[in-house]
Amino acid sequence: MTSQQYTIRAVPAAIDQALRQRAHRESKSLNTVTLEALAKGLELDAQPVIHHDLDDLIGSWEEDPGFDAAMLEFSRIDEDFTK
Repeated sequence: MTSQQYTIRAVPAAIDQALRQRAHRESKSLNTVTLEALAKGLELDAQPVIHHDLDDLIGSWEEDPGFDAAMLEFSRIDEDFTK
């Protein structure tokens, strides 16, 4: 993969300051931080974002009497085992 060189003009002071602060904080070059910000802004992150939530399950509950009956076994206390 070949890389290209860009010259970006009229960078607003707030963006310049934020990029430089991040570069300093993360001990990275200004170039690296700028490329990471561009990639993220264009949704081209090298690593996909993995969500660890259960949002896809919202509203999907279905009553299942067979499952409920099977789960009753877990609420039974084995008196011999607890002695």
